[in-house]
Amino acid sequence: MPVTARLSKRFYDVFGEEIANELVDWFNQVDDTYRTDLREANELNFSRFDAKLEQRLAESDAKWERRFAESDTKWERRFAEFDAKLEQRLAELRTELVKELADVKSGLTAILLPAPSSLLRGGGQWGVRGERLTRPPRRAYARR
Repeated sequence: MPVTARLSKRFYDVFGEEIANELVDWFNQVDDTYRTDLREANELNFSRFDAKLEQRLAESDAKWERRFAESDTKWERRFAEFDAKLEQRLAELRTELVKELADVKSGLTAILLPAPSSLLRGGGQWGVRGERLTRPPRRAYARR
């Protein structure tokens, strides 16, 4: 949009209408030229800024992707180590439990097995009823 410069009356009187109008047109052309140059410079600067911004965002994205990948790898390794330790401890616990159960079983077997054959042959006062060991009958002791 051209800017119409209104010059003083004295300027028109000294130089005349034609030169004054020519000078106004020249100012308008210079103004248009500067506006166009400024617009082009702004567009160029914005395109440079936009390119740098895109580059920096791409670098930032790559950096975050790398960090997340490293973090994922680290957590997967930690979970694998934890899982291995847990499996080892469970295996140790199973072994210990089997051992303790075997001890209990052998103790119960000793208690619940039929009486030894030496007792069955009359080697003592104990009797056998079926497969269970019985006490001898109580004797009545004379009181003195």
